[in-house]
Order: sequence, then C-alpha cells, then structure tokens
Amino acid sequence: MHLSDVTHPNQLHGLSIRQLEDVARQIREKHLETVAASGGHLGPGLGVVELTLALYQTLDLDRDKVTWDVGHQAYPHKLITGRYHDFHTLRQKDGVAGYLKRSESKFDHFGAGHASTSISAALGMALARDLSGDNYKVAAIIGDGALTGGMALEAINHAGHLPHTNLLVVLNDNEMSISPNVGAIPRYLNKMRLSPPVQFLTDNLEEQFKHLPFVGESLSPELDRVKEGMKRLAVPKVGAVFEELGFTYMGPVDGHNLQELIATFKEAHKHTGPVLVHVATTKGKGYAIAEKDQVGYHAQSPFNLSTGKGIPSTKPKPPSYSKVFAETLIKLAEDNPKIVGITAAMATGTGLDKLQQALPKQYIDVGIAEQHAITLAAGMACEGMRPVAAIYSTFLQRGFDQIVHDVCIQKLPVFFCLDRAGIVGADGPTHQGLYDIAYLRCIPNIVLMAPKDEAEMQRMMVTGIDYKAGAIAMRYPRGSGYGAPLMEEGWEPLPIGEAEVLRQGDDVLLLGYGSMVYPAMQTAEILSEHGIEATVVNARFAKPLDEALILPLAREIGKIVTLEEGCLMGGFGSAVAESILDAQVPASVLRIGVPDVLVDHASPDQSKAALGLTPPQMAERILATYQVEKPVLVR
Repeated sequence: MHLSDVTHPNQLHGLSIRQLEDVARQIREKHLETVAASGGHLGPGLGVVELTLALYQTLDLDRDKVTWDVGHQAYPHKLITGRYHDFHTLRQKDGVAGYLKRSESKFDHFGAGHASTSISAALGMALARDLSGDNYKVAAIIGDGALTGGMALEAINHAGHLPHTNLLVVLNDNEMSISPNVGAIPRYLNKMRLSPPVQFLTDNLEEQFKHLPFVGESLSPELDRVKEGMKRLAVPKVGAVFEELGFTYMGPVDGHNLQELIATFKEAHKHTGPVLVHVATTKGKGYAIAEKDQVGYHAQSPFNLSTGKGIPSTKPKPPSYSKVFAETLIKLAEDNPKIVGITAAMATGTGLDKLQQALPKQYIDVGIAEQHAITLAAGMACEGMRPVAAIYSTFLQRGFDQIVHDVCIQKLPVFFCLDRAGIVGADGPTHQGLYDIAYLRCIPNIVLMAPKDEAEMQRMMVTGIDYKAGAIAMRYPRGSGYGAPLMEEGWEPLPIGEAEVLRQGDDVLLLGYGSMVYPAMQTAEILSEHGIEATVVNARFAKPLDEALILPLAREIGKIVTLEEGCLMGGFGSAVAESILDAQVPASVLRIGVPDVLVDHASPDQSKAALGLTPPQMAERILATYQVEKPVLVR
C-alpha cells in the first residue's frame, strides 16, 4: 500500500507486519522530506511512527478517541488521516497546522500545543462516554517530558481513583522533551527502561525460545505474555509507582517493534480501568543525524537532508534577542552570585543553556512545570536571591495564579523575562505571545516593560535585576534584533516608568511599545510624505505609564495612536486610553494592535499584513481615521 492512498487510518487494519513496516518507511521519508523543505518539528514524529501504526491497528478511529500531548509527535498521525497530499504546506499560511487542530480533521480529537494536557482531556472523554452509556475506546499518548508537568500527574491521580473507567495511557518514553528531561520521574523511568534484567529479557528471551524443540520460528502470541511476566519477576519495581496509583502497568515495550506493540495494545484493551503502556522509543528514529543530536533536531528550520545542515541565510542577521539576553545575563551573573536563571524545560529556546554551560550553579531547569517555576522563584526571592524566570509569553499563561498569589501579593522581586512575545509565526494560536500585556497589567505590584531593540534590552535587564520593590516583567520578540550597537558592560538601569521622545511633530502622537517602536518610526516617515508630522514616543513601560510625558503631549496634539504587538483588549493601548480618560484630557485615541481574533499559523510578516500591522497599512489607517487636513503628497 502506498501512503498517498491512505485517507483513513482504518485502511491500515489487517496489513501484515512487513506491509506496516513499509508504510512506516514511507512515513519517515515524507516526514523528512517535508520538514527539510519547510521546517518544523523533526525528532518527535520520527520516534513514534511504529507506535502510531500499532496503536491504530487496535482502534476504530470512526468511534475511538485519541489525544496526543503537545502535537510535536503527531506528524505520522496526520499523514495517515487524510493530510498526505497537503502535508507539503505544513505550518504555512492556510496549510496543515503543526499541532493538533479539531477544525482541521475529525481525527484530531483534541487540539494541543502546550504539554501535559492529554491525560486530562482523554479522561474527560472517557467519563463523558460512561455517562452517555457508550463504549468506545479512549487513548492518550504522552511523552515522558510531559510527565514532569503537574497537570499530567493530577490527571493520573484522578484516573487511578476510577477503577471502572477504561482509559489507555501510552507513555512515549524517549528520555527527552526538547532538551534532556530533568527530575525524579524521568530518572525513575530511565532506570526502568535501562534495567539490565529488562534489557536482557527484551534482547534475548525471544531468541532463546527459537531454539526450543518444536518451537523454532513458529512463535505463538503467548510468548509476548511470557516475556511480560518474566520482566515483572525479574524487576519487581518496574511499574510499581503506576500500579500503586491505580493503573495496570505494561512495559517497557520496544517502541519500534510493531509486532510487540500491537500485541501489547491488544492486551491493554482487555483490561478494565486505567492502563499505562510504557513504550521506549528513540527520538529522531530513522534519521541518524537526528538520533545523534536529539536536542538540535527537535525542530528545524529548512535544512539539507543529506548533510543535516541548515540552509545559510543570504545575508548575516543581527543577533537574536534570546542570544543577547543570555550573554547579558551571564555577564551580570558573573558579578552577582545571587542571580539565578530559571527555565521550564526551554533552555535552548530561551538561551539559558548558555548560562548552564557558563555558570551551572546559577541555573535551574524545573521541567515542564511553569507553575512550580514561578513559586520556586518566589521562594528564592524570599531569601534574597535574584531569580530570573525566562519563560515564553505563551507558557507563562500557565502560571497566572502563581504570579498573583505567590509573587505579586507578597511584593516579591521576581524578574520575568517573556521570550517569544508577540506574533511568533508557524506554531499558530497555541504559541502566539499576544496576551501577556493584558494578563499582567491587571495585577498590582508588577512593572511591565518592553525594549525597542536589543541594546535597550541590555539596559532593561539591569533594570529588572536592580528592581526590588516587587515583580517586574520584560517582554521581547522572537528572532533577530535590529543591529543596534551593543555594549559589553557598563549598562545603566532605566528609571522606572520613563519613556523617551524619538521624533517631534505637531499633527499626531504615535506611542509605540516594544517591538512596535521601530514600525512607529517607519509609519511616521510615511505620514511625513503626506504632509503629516508625528511625534513618536518609545513608551518603554506599559505599567507604570509615563503620564508626565504622555498626558501633556496628548493635550497639545489631541490625536493619539497607540501601537503594540499584542491583543488590544486590556493591552497597552487600553492603558493609554484609560489614563487619558481618567485625566479628562480632551483627545482621541486610535489603538492599533491585534483585534479579538486568534492568529493562525503563518510567517510573522504574513500575519502582520493580515492584521494591518505593517507601516504602510498603519499610516493609511491613521490618515483615514483622523483625516488630517494637509496637502497629500504624491509618493
């Protein structure tokens, strides 16, 4: 069977092991070809090809439900559920999403872009099934990295309390999330999968049976059950934790042995109550370069498939914000041993892997556990440390109560560094960092700031480290800076709440925040070509606002435009409008930002154009809104 002919996973039912192995080969080829051309998550999907095919051999996807944690590992799922012919559009505008998406396919039973959600969602489906008197199967596939998240453990705790609720949890254990996993649970799983008796039995038991009289090559299905029983006898502690939590434990199973996987899943479906099948896989399986560098090939920009090397840019780019953040933090931490960088399993993404290499004692990775990371930082701040919590904007959402309850109510000096703030591109709505201004601005005892470029970021980092009156947060975008000249040392902190005027004009006041300051300057240049002169202010702080600067300018000019790369509801523009209203300044405010819509996957430039956030679009809207009576120049 050719993979291109598969539009429904049930078409694979009844195929021989050899035929399924051929399908697995085709999946890997298509997966590699597509990600090499357009970029995407590489290693996770390659590791679960056999797991996916084997599990779906035992399910009827017209009825049964499957939840995939995160979605990184679901590319093989997409390729056998009708998206083969569109797969070349992966993560592109109007193309196949990089994550699970209910609106994209009836086989995407639950959308997911953040980790540790699958067991909770699957248990919800199982309880709904039981309450409805139905009898379909429900399975959740979760990585061992996602088990470091508290939500997954909460779901396991609940499921284990329901002995009559049938639920299959498949633990995809590859020892990795994005980076190598940290914590006691991954260490325990590693002991299980690498236990010498388990390894010996897995590798040798079947071969020994072949030499028994009257058996030879005609191995019966009972052998799998014998192997499972022998494993349990040899290693009594295997699965003990899960068994004590109320699950029937099966494994560890070779995640690349289709025959063993199918037999195990069939057996698992026979049990009543929650069952956990522990599957040992290799991230990047089938692509040797990815197997050797599982961190680097978790996700890739377009690359050369034969060499594994990225396609070089046509021109050099300025350093990324993440790189500037990391290098600046290291220099500050070298002089201040109280500074500690904290990441929630995103060391490479945030740049904190560089801090780990340079100053390992001043680096902490808590695993996929943002809530814990925030309260941990609060505890450290209580004892005089200077915790720097580097967390993507979209992931900080997961710790909102901890920000309020554990940090801000107690006025603790935690420095939140929000990477990937704003429009992030191909990962789509689950990863857009559009809400942090709004969800942080409403909390007392926190300062919000955003640099206009990478040089100003350096000063804001000193500001964040020095600030001791409460929490402070700095948002910054994904990708390269503007090439602003950087300083090696000697950065001065910024006065809290102080903005700066970048351009003078009498006709309209443009207030830019963070990544929208340079576009505000470009917009002002376009307006100038139309005879409209704008004052441009780099706000720097969304909270507190520099009212001493902004309100007099608002009174004088009367026409204000706010520009932000975030949601309009409750955002920076709302803060300005509230300030002007409260001060009873007779001025009008035009807010430019992201309206009340979800921003889907596309390149950042495509998304900004669709949202009207390019300088020409913003200039046109300003002219149309204010209808400034000036002679229009021909461009």
